Amino acid sequence: MIQIRPVSDLRNKFPDIERLVNEGEPVFLTKNGYGAMVVLSLDMYSRLTDGVEAALDEADRAARGRLSAEADGCPAHE
Repeated sequence: MIQIRPVSDLRNKFPDIERLVNEGEPVFLTKNGYGAMVVLSLDMYSRLTDGVEAALDEADRAARGRLSAEADGCPAHE
């Protein structure tokens, strides 16, 4: 079930928020009735970002390869 809490619960009911997050539930925090942030466990955050890091590294390598080829006088491939 989606957990939506006011941001004040982060201070006033931290143990409840911590328990939900440690159970694998993201907790959506609101401020003045509007979404403000999401609290995730480190494990869940890591699972969400692992693939992104690898994709960024691959894009960097490809860009460096293109720049190197252009510097050597090879036309860029579009």
